[in-house]
Amino acid sequence: MSQPVIIDSHAHLDNPQLAGDLSKVLARAADAGVSQVIAIGVKLSTSHAPREIAEAYDNVWFSAGVHPHEAANEPLSCDRDAFLAAADHPKCVAIGEAGLDYFYDHAPRTIQAESFRVQIGVARELGLPIIVHARDADDDIANIIEDEMIKGTFSGVLHCFSSGAALARRALAIGFYISFSGILTFNKAEEIREVASFAPSDRIIVETDAPFLAPTPHRGKTNEPAFTAHTLARLAEVRGLSAAEMAAQTTQNTLRLFSKMGTA
Repeated sequence: MSQPVIIDSHAHLDNPQLAGDLSKVLARAADAGVSQVIAIGVKLSTSHAPREIAEAYDNVWFSAGVHPHEAANEPLSCDRDAFLAAADHPKCVAIGEAGLDYFYDHAPRTIQAESFRVQIGVARELGLPIIVHARDADDDIANIIEDEMIKGTFSGVLHCFSSGAALARRALAIGFYISFSGILTFNKAEEIREVASFAPSDRIIVETDAPFLAPTPHRGKTNEPAFTAHTLARLAEVRGLSAAEMAAQTTQNTLRLFSKMGTA
């Protein structure tokens, strides 16, 4: 039986925990059935790093964005033209990750929100999806994406979903996708599995958020794209499908959302 084809829709491949051994990391991913990976940008000042990885590997794509943690540190975090320049590349498939993080509050919330809205505007302008980081900010995330959708439609994904069901329902109602990470496999993640059970089949994708949040049975270790297979297997179990069926569905969804990737 052929191995399911899986896409890791969110990995920090330029992180030192992965970048030093990247060829082997991607080889292990291929062995696990992970055919493509999106390398995520978190700062404009280091946007060259995921771009250069995507240029070096045919099966790697990248995003350009400013993480909410960095919104106050990056001088161009609210500069539309800077984001447009960073995204001006055939392998840039998304804007972000952007969003709000009220758990750490590394940047003032007003600056986080301003940067988030600027990045949504760029995503809308370029016809690219926005990758959204949401932590302890469910209501404000929902309010911003709903408000911005009124200004003009855009697509997006709540990445590494770890929020409440209410945010999931509000985001799904305006056409967003939800991406599940290794958190889905954690023993206490019942609410996340509830969201995974009711989300529409055409709006769910998978990721690692590597090198963070390794799934069971690798919790506590460095996460890597190969481990997407464990999250996919648990998602398939939650939804009563085979791993092959779940892989086919999430791959189709990922390619629809990140349409510049083309077809597998």
